[in-house]
Amino acid sequence: MNGISRPLISTSVINDINQVDFAMPLIDVLVLEGASAASVAITFELIDVANRIRARAGRPPCFDVRVSGSGARWATQLARLPSKANANRPADVVIVPGLAWMDEHLVREGLQRRDAETARKALRAAFQSGAEIASSCSAVFLVASAGLLDGRQATTTWWLGPLFRQLFPRVTLDTDAMVLTDRRMATAGAAMAQLDLMLSIIARHAGPDLADSCARFLLLDRRQSQSRYMALSFLTASDDRVSRAERWARARLHRAFTISELAKAAGLGARTFARRCERATGLSPVRFLQKLRVDKAMELLETTRLGLDDIAEKVGYADPSTLRKLLHREKTPGARAVRAGRKRDSGAAAMTHGARRDATRRRLPASANGTGSSGV
Repeated sequence: MNGISRPLISTSVINDINQVDFAMPLIDVLVLEGASAASVAITFELIDVANRIRARAGRPPCFDVRVSGSGARWATQLARLPSKANANRPADVVIVPGLAWMDEHLVREGLQRRDAETARKALRAAFQSGAEIASSCSAVFLVASAGLLDGRQATTTWWLGPLFRQLFPRVTLDTDAMVLTDRRMATAGAAMAQLDLMLSIIARHAGPDLADSCARFLLLDRRQSQSRYMALSFLTASDDRVSRAERWARARLHRAFTISELAKAAGLGARTFARRCERATGLSPVRFLQKLRVDKAMELLETTRLGLDDIAEKVGYADPSTLRKLLHREKTPGARAVRAGRKRDSGAAAMTHGARRDATRRRLPASANGTGSSGV
């Protein structure tokens, strides 16, 4: 569909597809000018892979697709679709891929654009006609600005969480979630969460077996949480007092201390610190401190040979079970998985280094390899 060369789909993938046929829903991909090219490409790629897996199984495609919005011409060329495809048929699903609104200024400016207002009207009309609305990253701001997320749960990219809460207080935001579905509204986190969003759409409309087949074909890991990708230092930079508290806490993670002490280190009262911490990071002071400890624990798991009991002590937990519960809640990979991955990476690096060394030796003259006259 989008001109990207792909390997043949294996028979084993095809055989895993659920054998139940589904009605073919129409997906309207609403693309604004300047949208994230990666997010748009991911959308078409997943639709195409799902349809091609079905075709290889001798069955009809599971999705029809069209493009709308101010960026439709560019996106239509990317997807190689007819320019007037399904122009008059109501959409079953409207997908808004991530937008290139990476900071507060761009979000506020983007929401004021004329094409954003046109998109809001289209989204409201589609929702009123019964369509499901799906968006990711900063595109969730566009959907929220249409009033369609009021009273619902949603997620967006983690670093824009504080701004989202400020602009849309009637939406219950959960930036830990990778994908959240609340009735006919689906939202996803940062730009690459478009992968997870598309797999969830495929699962709902064409079956979980096909979604799993798509994930295996594209070598995708099924992720549930953004929390382990969240960089607190990025968020705290917006408030110098919260940033000061972060630096103070990081230097003392090896011991226990109270939230009152943390607030005092920031030069604030406990309630004021709680408000400013929530506004800057989207986390309560308790969750903020737990996040710091979990991040440090993951760093030690990845860079040392320490056992989990020793790591727990180094991040301020006398009882290792507390750390284990937090790691589980944050949906981090287990210690064995982390270290197995590190071992694989180290082995791959060693093999690459050895290959480079052997290649270099083959290129050098015999004297340089030490096999000829040394000149001594």
